[in-house]
Amino acid sequence: MPINKVFDKNGKPVKKDGKQKYRVRINYTDNNGTNKQIERTAYGADEAKQLELELKYQFKETAPAARMTVNELYQKYIVAKTHEVRETSLIKSINVISCHVLPYLGDCKLNKLNVQNLQLWKNKIESLNLSAKMRKNIYSEFRTMLYFGVKLEYLPNNPLLKVGNFKAPLEDHKEMLYYTPEEFKLFISVARDVAEKTEQLNKWDLYVFFYIAFFTGARKGEIKALTWNDIIDNEIHITKSIAKIKGEDKITPPKNKSSIRNIGIPKPLKIVLDEHYNRCKTFAQDFNDDYFICGGIIPLKDATIENANRKYALAANVKHIRIHDFRHSHASFLANNGINIQEIARRLGHSDIKITLQTYSHLYPKERERALQVLDNII
Repeated sequence: MPINKVFDKNGKPVKKDGKQKYRVRINYTDNNGTNKQIERTAYGADEAKQLELELKYQFKETAPAARMTVNELYQKYIVAKTHEVRETSLIKSINVISCHVLPYLGDCKLNKLNVQNLQLWKNKIESLNLSAKMRKNIYSEFRTMLYFGVKLEYLPNNPLLKVGNFKAPLEDHKEMLYYTPEEFKLFISVARDVAEKTEQLNKWDLYVFFYIAFFTGARKGEIKALTWNDIIDNEIHITKSIAKIKGEDKITPPKNKSSIRNIGIPKPLKIVLDEHYNRCKTFAQDFNDDYFICGGIIPLKDATIENANRKYALAANVKHIRIHDFRHSHASFLANNGINIQEIARRLGHSDIKITLQTYSHLYPKERERALQVLDNII
């Protein structure tokens, strides 16, 4: 019984001010999943019942991990994240967790998450035909969600840290694809020829898109979102992006705070932009500076850009690279010409220079030789 009368060693009821002494005991599970018991005393039957209610509330009701499942934590996590990240980032989190965490651990109570069942989950993910990058993304999303649980005191610590991240020691590092200046000249020459022969404004939009991509290193969504108002004092001001959400293009904030940046316009790009501005004013109805640089009233579609990318590469007899690889092309050209890695990070809008170093440090082989030359000349 959770409430019991207390008797002395002679078997007589223990009283105080005429009220019977009671021992109140409750069992509960703490945040670590350990079964515990707590005991208090009270004088009087009514007081004992009230004490029991208070103890139940204090210990059982404030140990939600004893009842909350991973799926329930996920629901709270997504609600909180809705107000903190871009919609595209939210959709990514939803897809990753709902596909790769909840099917295996959704019904597991938080206080039952331990090294054993997390290792089993990890083994199942390892058995899937996923890239190392994807596996690490899954781990990162799950880890962040559990940290949310720690923050709200649903968990005493993050148990996923004990099993560690996924590793792929035998997975080959994918070679980075990019255009050299010579390859880009062949590619962009085809794009211009197509525009001149068709005399269609959307073909010129494509030509300008690839020109901006190579000369600025901006992301695809950032270029698509550019309007003529974003060109100020010979700089391109990147303050927004376009992302595909539920099948539709929507204007969103840029990827992160550092993605909001100004990029100086080099002379070749300035000539192309000035030509295109005059072209748009001539051919586009009701033209104004709110028009998208690449698309006019409606920005270019992803499929249109990719189809042109493939066709131009084939016609130019150069390798086909992804749209994102034009960003690599920009960074690679700067790196191979000795531009400081910090400036490359700024132009690309990286949130941390470590990202730039991890991605492009291999493009600095000449720096090793320069370092030796400098050291050789000390004495």
